[in-house]
Amino acid sequence: MSHTAHIPSHRKPRRSASKLALRAGVAGGVLGTIAVAGAAGPANAEPVTETIEMPTLGSLETGTGLASAVAASAEASQQEALDQNLQTQENLALQKAAKEAKTAKAEADRKAAAEKAEKARLKAEQDRKEAEERASRDRARTQLAAQSASDDSSTGSGSSDSGSSADSGETQTQAPSGSAAAIVAFARAQIGDSYVTGGTGPNSWDCSGLVQAAYRQAGIDLPRISYDQSSMGTSVSLSSLQPGDILYWGSRSGSYHVAIYVGGGKYVGAQNSSTGVVERSLDWDMPSGAVRLL
Repeated sequence: MSHTAHIPSHRKPRRSASKLALRAGVAGGVLGTIAVAGAAGPANAEPVTETIEMPTLGSLETGTGLASAVAASAEASQQEALDQNLQTQENLALQKAAKEAKTAKAEADRKAAAEKAEKARLKAEQDRKEAEERASRDRARTQLAAQSASDDSSTGSGSSDSGSSADSGETQTQAPSGSAAAIVAFARAQIGDSYVTGGTGPNSWDCSGLVQAAYRQAGIDLPRISYDQSSMGTSVSLSSLQPGDILYWGSRSGSYHVAIYVGGGKYVGAQNSSTGVVERSLDWDMPSGAVRLL
């Protein structure tokens, strides 16, 4: 190798003046701060022996576990709040259902009581009407009896003889025949049917509806209303009745009830809603008069 060859230098390169000045300034500032702090502290201050520990890996793991515990606690609190809210809603629903059930029961009881009261009212009204009808029939019978007594007194014994003769005639004509037999058979076949105002059969009747249907069996068309039916035919005495005669209650042109005489001192009629179609003796409810169409 030549002695003139370049040999690299192992000395550190010189720092530039600006860098040296910057470092000197920083160092000076730090030393000045330390000197001021030392002068400001007490003269007999003990040297600082406590050191500040930096967080380690173990402490970081402990912090992570604590965060998980806090999160779990928050989730549990939230779930408990949801459960309490659900329980509150269930309790409110149960209270509402119980209140509605109580209201429904009270309404059902009220309706039942109202229906019972209405039935009692209707029955009382029906009883009142029947009592009025019976009283009206009694008055009509009284008037008829008074009129008959007046007629008897004016005609003398001839009337009694005629009555006795009529009684004998009634006894001889108890068994119906021909058209009368058809009318009586039909009327008796309806015994037990119900009474319905305006009823014309086949299983429910009012008084004039039954009489009209019975006479239809003999080919006779009667009016629908009782006072029209009692206005037809020939008036006959109650002591001269024959099967098939129409009995009426009230005046002949203003009767309110009719029935059919079936012989043997009995009649068949649609009485009222309580009894329906029945067979009764004349003395059970004596008619006001009778008419004959056969």
